[in-house]
Amino acid sequence: MSEPPHPPARWTPSATTLADLDLVLTGAWPTGQVFAPDLPPGVDGPVELLDPEGVPLALHDPRSGTTTALAPLDHGPFRRLHRSPDDVRAALGTDAPAVRIVVAPPTETDVATVLAETGPVVALVAVGPGSPRDASGVGLVRATLAALGGRPSVAVVAASVAARPDPADDVAFRLAVGRAFGTDVVELDGRGPLTDAVRVEVDHDRPPPGRRGLVLLLTGLSGSGKSTIARGLHDRLLERTRRTVTTLDGDVVRHHLSRGLGFSREDRERNIERIGWVAAEVSRHGGVAICSPIAPFADTRATVRGYVEEAGGTFVLVHVATPLDECERRDRKGLYARARAGGIPEFTGISSPYEEPDDALVRVDTTGRDVASCVDDVLAALVEQGLLDPGVRDAAPAGDVVPPR
Repeated sequence: MSEPPHPPARWTPSATTLADLDLVLTGAWPTGQVFAPDLPPGVDGPVELLDPEGVPLALHDPRSGTTTALAPLDHGPFRRLHRSPDDVRAALGTDAPAVRIVVAPPTETDVATVLAETGPVVALVAVGPGSPRDASGVGLVRATLAALGGRPSVAVVAASVAARPDPADDVAFRLAVGRAFGTDVVELDGRGPLTDAVRVEVDHDRPPPGRRGLVLLLTGLSGSGKSTIARGLHDRLLERTRRTVTTLDGDVVRHHLSRGLGFSREDRERNIERIGWVAAEVSRHGGVAICSPIAPFADTRATVRGYVEEAGGTFVLVHVATPLDECERRDRKGLYARARAGGIPEFTGISSPYEEPDDALVRVDTTGRDVASCVDDVLAALVEQGLLDPGVRDAAPAGDVVPPR
């Protein structure tokens, strides 16, 4: 009696692979190119590709290279514009429309170029991860609709074209996707003055830095003063701005969002990633998030930066660079003493490394300094970068020396 077949593996791939899968399922994947999703090691048979919510989208067999749709892609902003090439050509009444690829908000010249075409045109908006320039994917579609929507000879189509690491490959891939829709494929330049209608959409999508979501990540050793500075920043920002301000302290998050995680490197990195994801969502909606975990590893800090930038926010790294000997001298919680005695494995600075950042906007050593002056250093840097309105003069009076948090 034969054994029943094993069910296929299940895997949620990267955002780039999900974008590629979208092209495959809509029929826009470039002819002659191989769809190779990023699969976990050891997978050599059929695998269900899931969306981030765990819904199976397709069954991919790496042995044959076949991909079979399991569920329609029916959600996401402007989903109705993610049309198949056959549908677009039928709507335009031609098998060979001109294709103009949009990667940046259309300029006055871009609009004139498209409208000068004598036949039907596909305005193909590249909205995949890393492709839109000077706008989010949603903002780029809005800008293109403002410039070219409603014209009977122009079809505005969205395509999940994810950026490729190599610049030459990136351009070639976009052009190859364009050829799935028509002929005479050209990428619009996207540089120059914008029409008033497009400018309105761009300004809404990319507000000036002072109104953009902001994430401040304070990194440093235990006892360096991160939490104390974070509390000071929280209060001062509420006093001088009308923005929502959220504080995500490493210890507090562990009691709620990350309860159950240990202190292995893997668990510590997962904790930071969770903090970063929440902070990025705060920034997506224009708020300010102040995070104060130890965040000892450069790769994890870079991951958080990526979350924030993908959400359209601004990421600022603050290195609270209080030396180890000063942090250990403070040791209010007795953690260093326990770590020295071997009671806490993988304790940052003692038995686990702290990778000092080389990309911090601000470096603050709290040794012998009061809280207000440390907060002033950070606020001054934000003003200098245009991230905070300099109009309010609110230097706080000097206070106590930074306590050991």
